[in-house]
Amino acid sequence: MATPHISAEKGAFAKTVLMPGDPLRAKFIAETYLEAPVLVNNVRGIQGYTGTYKGVPVSVMASGMGIPSMGIYSYELFHFYDVENIIRIGSAGGLSPNLKLRDIVIGMGACTNSNYASQFCLDGSFAPICSYDLLERAVCRGREMGLRMQVGNLLSSDAFYNARPDPNRGWLDMGVLAVEMEAAGLYMNAAKAGKRALAICTISDHIITGEALDAEARQNTFTQMMELALSVAVDIA
Repeated sequence: MATPHISAEKGAFAKTVLMPGDPLRAKFIAETYLEAPVLVNNVRGIQGYTGTYKGVPVSVMASGMGIPSMGIYSYELFHFYDVENIIRIGSAGGLSPNLKLRDIVIGMGACTNSNYASQFCLDGSFAPICSYDLLERAVCRGREMGLRMQVGNLLSSDAFYNARPDPNRGWLDMGVLAVEMEAAGLYMNAAKAGKRALAICTISDHIITGEALDAEARQNTFTQMMELALSVAVDIA
């Protein structure tokens, strides 16, 4: 059953997979939250684990950085491993002046400067959006947890370092909340596969103000996002 990028056998992944970008963060989630986690993939160091959380089977596997990497792993999980739900959990750079460090942004939509959608040969521009079912559950659980969060548009950028002097000003003017690098590709793959996807991001730095969290603060903040995603995984089981 192995694919070019995943060595797991069929049935090794739960129906819901949490996807941080960083393989070490996948390891942290598995060891911190999952009961009896089993390493099911480690091709190219992209660690994937399956265990249970509050009695519900849950998997966690890294996506790597950028839409091409997310595109590969989410495609293989959706099409070859019968995964139904992928929840991206990662960091984002804030754009909106209403966002503070440590806030959580849930991506209702994901704008992008990527050309990823061209493969679908559509007569127009595709608008990548999340699963409303996952979104509604995440918002409800986040409110119950008392989290500081906003819901809106993300920008999935292909460029972390951009040669243009102010590449994000136009997106800010259009109401985009934050910048990350994977959600749009995930949402497109989910749409094509008839599956469900959601991106939950923590503001780790603010692009406009220049503020940024240090490594210790990021670790402490990211646990709220992880726990929110895990609560959604339990809710949809």
